[in-house]
Amino acid sequence: MITIASLFVYPVKSCRGIALLQARLTPRGLQYDREWMVVSRDGRFLTQREAPRLALVGTALHDDHLELSAPGLPTLAVPLQRAACSVSVEVTIWRDHVLAVDEGQAAADWFGSHLHRDVRLVRFDDARSRPTDPAWSQGLAGTSAFADGYPVLVLSRASLDHLNARLPSPLPVDRFRPNVYLDGCAPYAEDAISGLESEQMRLRIVKPCTRCVITTTDQATAVLQGDEPLRTLKTYRWDGALHGVKFGQNAIVERPGLLEVGTLLRNA
Repeated sequence: MITIASLFVYPVKSCRGIALLQARLTPRGLQYDREWMVVSRDGRFLTQREAPRLALVGTALHDDHLELSAPGLPTLAVPLQRAACSVSVEVTIWRDHVLAVDEGQAAADWFGSHLHRDVRLVRFDDARSRPTDPAWSQGLAGTSAFADGYPVLVLSRASLDHLNARLPSPLPVDRFRPNVYLDGCAPYAEDAISGLESEQMRLRIVKPCTRCVITTTDQATAVLQGDEPLRTLKTYRWDGALHGVKFGQNAIVERPGLLEVGTLLRNA
């Protein structure tokens, strides 16, 4: 009896997420998920790996704008409606060169003040799709916005509980940034599930998620906390083929629709 325990959307890549009771699932993930991204002056993406203070940026979705907050700064409102006169620029995320819309000088100054560096805030431009890796996409035409590689990350509560039982101190789910958090299954059941579906949507599980140093950063303080959970995960979740520790599963959208907390899911 697998159910959706929680849903999380992360409007700005590497900034704080929002817990939702219901979310629209689009071909490239939850609506507004990783739709915005902070880039360096030359257009290369930034994450908590090199800018841990992104963890302190709060996000809130309103009817007509995205609200951003950070310690010591006034809130920033970013319109959800794209300006008709907006001009696209090319930015880089990993090896992908994608189109994005620059959100203007006020947003750049706001993030620059918080991060103490010269940056811009950009929004994904649908004029050029960003396909997922065909080597893992099982013949499906997966797409994503500014997520690392796949539009949806699935994790189960049982997997986190199992990991926390092995750690010196338990960690909250925000260290792992899932979109769909499952309940009612055994630890690591998501590894063996081919897909998840309800009457409203279908996800295809395609690739284990290998974990990076962001999992060692306290999301409340932006301070790195040693080498956990990576050290513990390496003792029993190391994947030699992927050259990393796996925790959670990446998914692509096979049928868009509606996600809702409490929904019963079937193995697709």
